[in-house]
Amino acid sequence: MRPAGDGTPKIMKDSLLHKLERLADRQKEIHALLADPSVIQDQRRFRDLSKEDAEVTPVVECFGRFQRNQQGMDNARHMLNDSDPGVRDLAQAELRQTEQQHQQLEQEISALLLPRDSADDHNTFLEIRAGTGGEEAALFAANLLRMYSRYAERRGWKTEVVSAGASDLRGFREVIVRIIGAGAFSRLKFEAGVHRVQRVPETEAQGRIHTSACTVAVLPEAAEIDDVEINPVDLRVDTYRASGAGGQHVNKTDSAIRITHLPTGTVVECQDERSQHKNRARAMSLLKSRLLAAERSRQAAARAETRRLMVGSGDRSERIRTYNFPQGRITDHRINLTLYQLPDVMEGDLDPVIDPLIHEHQAELLAELAQGGGE
Repeated sequence: MRPAGDGTPKIMKDSLLHKLERLADRQKEIHALLADPSVIQDQRRFRDLSKEDAEVTPVVECFGRFQRNQQGMDNARHMLNDSDPGVRDLAQAELRQTEQQHQQLEQEISALLLPRDSADDHNTFLEIRAGTGGEEAALFAANLLRMYSRYAERRGWKTEVVSAGASDLRGFREVIVRIIGAGAFSRLKFEAGVHRVQRVPETEAQGRIHTSACTVAVLPEAAEIDDVEINPVDLRVDTYRASGAGGQHVNKTDSAIRITHLPTGTVVECQDERSQHKNRARAMSLLKSRLLAAERSRQAAARAETRRLMVGSGDRSERIRTYNFPQGRITDHRINLTLYQLPDVMEGDLDPVIDPLIHEHQAELLAELAQGGGE
């Protein structure tokens, strides 16, 4: 460590440097293993090592650039003592450039070392439920479903309605949609919470503004690598006739599925598909996701970490975001973000809302990383 006040950039903590050196050693070890014939024949191990290599390589490459830049800084400082004024001028210019690059590379390394949520790349179950506000809340639930569906289209994700409980006026008491696409959970996980709406309802004859609310829950779909174990004896499976709109499309067979996980009392239903087998598979996938989310929540509580996956009762006072239609304003109360872009947001342009939440989350992780020295 150089003494403070000499005008040079602060060197990153020794503990963080040691972590980076260990990662560089680990990369060499991984490369040697990937060339081992016995590892190549073991497809699962080869796949796991390849995945680890893909995660480690960007950090190690950035650390290599950091080390080369550090050497350039040291060389420039040594040249400042040269007897030739021209050499000293060149050294001063080189030092300014390398010090600037030093800070940029240190920030890049810190960002690459941020803890990564293993579920970020998973498909996602998005659950929307009408809360306070009766029929108007149900109509807003339909608006939120449309908003998220449009956002999924913009991101190139696919959507599948798993189950829906319609209200009397084209709204939803509750609706669950599966969103399929790379990075879906990484962006949508910040949507969990109570969403409050302020507007004149369709049912309001005197033009008065009402306040209603919906809850949104975001659950990562269980992947094979971290699937939850479900004992078949712990399940009660009921079949029933799916409801329909009438006419020729009424389901005349018991294709709808209800699965109850007896140890936890968790109940899931699926009636979207006409095939009982497809409904059962979809319901099992949703059940596994809910059980996995419950386990993740218990682990998070044990570590006393703040999680945004769980929602409250649907009361207006528990809101994370407010949609004010008369003013065309959307406010996210977690980061005091206010945008007058409500029509665009309701059409699925959610990035201006989600990006600041992600940046704030990354800033918090960076602060924890700096405080902990990378350990």
